[in-house]
Parts: sequence; C-alpha cells; structure tokens
Amino acid sequence: MLLSKKAEQISPSLTLAIDAKAKKMKADGIDVIGFGAGEPDFNTPRNIQDAAIKAIQEGMTKYTATSGIIELKQAIIRKLKDDNNLNYVPSQIIVSTGAKQSLANAFQAILNPGDEVLIGVPYWVSYPELVMLADGEPVYVETEEVNAFKLTIESLNRAITSKSKAIVLNSPNNPTGTVYSKEELIEIAEFAKINNLIIISDEIYEKLLYGNSGHISIASLSEDAYNRTIVINGVSKAYAMTGWRIGYAAASAELVALMSNIQSHTTSNPNSIAQYASVEALNGQQNDINKMIEQFKLRRDYMVERINSIKNLSCIKPEGAFYVMVNISNVLNKSIDGKIIKDSLAFSELLLEKEKVAVIPGIAFGVDNYIRLSYATSMENIKNGLDRIERFAQNI
Repeated sequence: MLLSKKAEQISPSLTLAIDAKAKKMKADGIDVIGFGAGEPDFNTPRNIQDAAIKAIQEGMTKYTATSGIIELKQAIIRKLKDDNNLNYVPSQIIVSTGAKQSLANAFQAILNPGDEVLIGVPYWVSYPELVMLADGEPVYVETEEVNAFKLTIESLNRAITSKSKAIVLNSPNNPTGTVYSKEELIEIAEFAKINNLIIISDEIYEKLLYGNSGHISIASLSEDAYNRTIVINGVSKAYAMTGWRIGYAAASAELVALMSNIQSHTTSNPNSIAQYASVEALNGQQNDINKMIEQFKLRRDYMVERINSIKNLSCIKPEGAFYVMVNISNVLNKSIDGKIIKDSLAFSELLLEKEKVAVIPGIAFGVDNYIRLSYATSMENIKNGLDRIERFAQNI
C-alpha cells in the first residue's frame, strides 16, 4: 500500500520519545532522572483550577467559536497591550490547541510549495517538520555558541534566497535559552523588511526571564514589523498549563481568517473549559509566576556552575526558558566500556543505560555536539542527576 510520501518524511519528536521512555522506566520501578521535560514541574495555580471547575459547573462545555471565546480574546488583547505594547482587535486573534497548532496554522496559511523558511540552528524540533507539512522548505541558518547561538545579519544573508518567504524567531529560545536584545531585534526586523519576509515570532517563554531586562516582542518595534509579524504565544509555560493545550496567535485580520478556516477543518475550537481557565490565567493574580521564576533561576544558576565544573563538559548561561545546552564535543569519538561515543545520540543512550539519566541529544535540534538539559525539575533531581553525569563523564 502506497502511503503519504509527505508523512513518511516527517520525523517523530525525539524530545517526546525520550521523555516517554524515561517515564516508562520510572513506571517500571527504575530510578531514572529525567532532564528532558519541556514543561514546568509545578502544578497549575489554584485560581486557574477553580476557574475550570466553575466553567464545568456552569455548563461551559459546548462548542465555542472556532477561533476562541471572546472573553479569552479580550484577555489576550489586554495582555499584549500591557506586556508588549501591541494593539490588536478580536479579529486579529486566534486561540488554538496549544502554540504548536498556532504555528501549524500559520505555516499552512502563508506557505506555497517550495517557499523557504529561515530557521536558526539549534531549533525547536517541530519547526522544520511543521514547515514541511505545509509544503515549505526549511533552510537552516547556522549560529555559534560564542555568539550565544543568535542569528546574525551575516548568517541570514548567507541563507537568504529568492524563495525565502518567512523567518522563525524564538526568543527566549528553546533549546538554548538565548534572549535577543532590542538592538538585535531591530536588525532582524530591518532584514525582514528589506527581504519582504514574514516573521514568525514564537514568544511562548516570554515570562521566563532571569536578567534585568524584560521581554521585547519584535512586532512592537515598528509599524512595518507589526504588519509582517505573526506573534505566537500561549499559557503552557508561564502558567504551568502544558496539558491544558491553549496557545494563541496575533496577526493581521486577513491572515487570522485563513488560520481560522484551516483550524475549523482540523480541530475546530480548542477545549472550552481550558479556554475559560486561560481567561483567569491571564487576568488573575500573577504571584505564582514570580515564585516559579525564582525557583527556575536558582536551579539554572546551580546547573550552569556545576556543569562547568565537570571535566570535558561546558555550557553558557541561558537568559530565559528552562534549558541548558551542554557542549560535549570534548568527549565525542572517545569510549566508555569499549563503546564509542560517536555522536550526541550515542552519548544520550549510554548515559541512560549506565547512569539512568535521560537527556535530549543535540541532533534533535540540529546540532550534534550538544545535549539539552531541562531544569524544570526539582533541585534534588538536578543535584542527583548531575552527580551521575559527572560520574559518567569521568569514566570516558
């Protein structure tokens, strides 16, 4: 039987696969420490839980408008104005089943066969696959650790072609934790203007920042940037609501109408109860976010210092999100117990086998000299896990 060639070209999510494997090992009674999670280890705040319960009790369990309830759109509009200095109206907002669906909708709405999308390396695992599902071509833009893995105008100019249609910007970044400054964003916005590119600005980690400067949305920098940017965000990371599956996009009314049409034939509206809970997330008290950020910062600082004390391993300090990219280039092509560590996948598999520590190999993000560790886990797990990683590294 001949199946879809497009579907056969799509790779499964390595991050989800490894996380699932670690969880299964734990369920089987194996003492596994997982650094793969892309979600906060905190529970959803109580006020948000209560809002969901209230919505159920009041019968808010029916279909909603495909693009989301007006109450949530209004909460998103207020948030974008207050936090990002961006002005939108309801027709410019679409609520989706997670930020991932918002991205999928956006790529399907803007791409024609052969259109190219510029994606910085390392990248979140789903960007290339979502582009290919929309008949686009991902074009990888190399970055350097010495430059905090940031896109530069020089690297973008090397990648741009006559087929380039869009550029993906992810700040704070997954997997690197990189955060772009206002000056850097201005340069990228000007590059997009000169080359007539649509900007896909994935801002899902915007609340998780550990420096003194706040988040800047590239869409807020000029009228031109506003008009060519699709802002992607959601409640998953900031409010510990990953399983609630609510993301959103803000863009021109014309583009949002196309995205809504696409969504109407795939999932229709996102979960009604989760939408009402998200209204409370955006409008309610924000103290739980601040407490979560404090804990993430403590974990980040410990993890970075500890990794840089381990022989042959190193990392730079991320400014946002909850990930650290660990440079393992000094141990590649060496062996442990007669087994060659030829790449990041081999490193990760051997680490899981010998020390029962689950990490994400860098090849999942397009770089093979790194592994990604998440500090969205307890300090106890971080300390124990890094002890095991150090023991593993010492035996190489």
